[in-house]
Amino acid sequence: MEPKEEKAVWDAESSIRKYADMVYRLAFARTGSRSDADDIFQEVFLRFLQEKKPFESEEHKKAWLIRVTLNCAKKLQASAWFRKTESLEEHLAYLEQICDTPREMELWQELEKLKPKYRMVIHLFYYEGYSVEEMGKMLRQKPSTIRTWLTRARGQLKDILEQEV
Repeated sequence: MEPKEEKAVWDAESSIRKYADMVYRLAFARTGSRSDADDIFQEVFLRFLQEKKPFESEEHKKAWLIRVTLNCAKKLQASAWFRKTESLEEHLAYLEQICDTPREMELWQELEKLKPKYRMVIHLFYYEGYSVEEMGKMLRQKPSTIRTWLTRARGQLKDILEQEV
């Protein structure tokens, strides 16, 4: 293997390691299913490896991965064979893996009661640290739309949490 090819392979491996958790969590937040998140994860990184154009920066690469993850989730949910069922044991086992405390696990379960677009903006804002403007560009929505989604998501989450108490 030539030095240029070795560097490309190493760069791809390091990028996959760096962004794997982000892509998987976003796919899971969007679908609520471990098996669907696995499928999306594989599809995203297959596309990443096949991408011919170089990325302008790390931030560009991260935004590209998020956009592709969201598009793959949308495509999966629009497919004819998509089923909204999964085993509860599998779902709870995954939540136990990603959550450090019982409170964090409860919060994930409450977030799953939100519509996918609201879960998505909550995830991007709080877990990935994107601004409203950045999310607007990634999701191809106006910043005002993203602010509305965040406000509605927070309001619905507040109502859900108050009902639980």
